[in-house]
Amino acid sequence: MKGLVLAGGTATRLFPLTIVTNKHLLPIYDRPMIYYPIATLAGMGIREVMVVVGGKSVGDVVELLADGEHFGVHLTYRYQRGALGIAHAIGLARDFVGDEAFCCVLGDNVLLGPPLATAAREFETGPWGAGTLLYEVADPERFGVAELNAAGDVIGFEEKPAEPKSNLIPIGVYFLRPDAFGVIDQLVPSRRGELEITDLLNHYLPGRLFARKFDGLWTDAGTVTSLIRAAELAEQESRSGHLIAPPTRPGT
Repeated sequence: MKGLVLAGGTATRLFPLTIVTNKHLLPIYDRPMIYYPIATLAGMGIREVMVVVGGKSVGDVVELLADGEHFGVHLTYRYQRGALGIAHAIGLARDFVGDEAFCCVLGDNVLLGPPLATAAREFETGPWGAGTLLYEVADPERFGVAELNAAGDVIGFEEKPAEPKSNLIPIGVYFLRPDAFGVIDQLVPSRRGELEITDLLNHYLPGRLFARKFDGLWTDAGTVTSLIRAAELAEQESRSGHLIAPPTRPGT
């Protein structure tokens, strides 16, 4: 599989912290935020990763990550002009992905717990066209929200609903195949002017969506509150000995 990290956007919810820098460079406990999604992909055994960058401090992101050798991966980069949505950013990886399955992780997602290699293999070898991981949150209205039927199967996703139909959300880990690019080409921008990931996932319902609950610890870091929460979780994992040491700086 190939890997994709989305690290663009303007991060207005984190102003003034992000007025002059990319939010993915902000610290989460003892390492920059963007280290976490790269580690998530590396834990799946993925070695070829594209980082989609945008907004401020693009050069600083590249200087920090370099070619990815210190993570055990090889990194390439692609620039996204403007905040046009997650699905739009995924579409920029078309040439990079080629004919392989791939996994996209949002750059502000912090996943702590067992590696996802089993889930990645299950998707790659299975019949599904797309997949995601579900997680229970207290504030689902901030996210895309999963709707389930009486049997517990996902029957739809709704982006940031005023009245969520559940408290389960698809976290920022998306398993996809190359046919997803054709679906993205047909998507219509939402009222926010973006190509929404929930619309892409809904294309594969019913029957072709891989969905599993994530059993570890998860948070996004897109608000001040969740940024603090992410640091607390990372410190907790570090004290328990479960958080691996951050990679050394390139060239050291």
